[in-house]
Amino acid sequence: MDPARVLDLCRKAGLTVATAESCTGGMVGAALTDIAGSSDVFERGFITYSNAAKRELLGVTQASLDAFGAVSEEVAREMAEGALKHSTANLAVSITGIAGPGGSEHKPEGRVCFGVAGNGPTLTETVEFGALGRAEVRRAAMNHALALLGARAAA
Repeated sequence: MDPARVLDLCRKAGLTVATAESCTGGMVGAALTDIAGSSDVFERGFITYSNAAKRELLGVTQASLDAFGAVSEEVAREMAEGALKHSTANLAVSITGIAGPGGSEHKPEGRVCFGVAGNGPTLTETVEFGALGRAEVRRAAMNHALALLGARAAA
């Protein structure tokens, strides 16, 4: 979804947004803030690439990281909910995944987990983008996160 459309939907719903990004490294926040006037919707972004950052900035538990790994719906849920808790936003999206190159049999390149918290129950999902290459996986993840924000704002 077009970032300007996401911002418009959030404005209409009276929502402010926080992002919690790992494999996209701030791309969702950048896409939103590329739009002039986005400051009335975009509250803050957390780039939590390391597990330590996920724990320290978002409150992701070590137990979840140990049990499920950073690329999991459980961690995506904790990231999204942590972004709400550690901001004044009322809508948050999280992204954690394997952009590549590489991956493993259990967590292949192109697997990305998302969380959306606020304005309803927390949703998590995993998308298998496939081995598109690092740049394309990151771009696809950013676009999917924007679509999730837009859908939640429109709900």
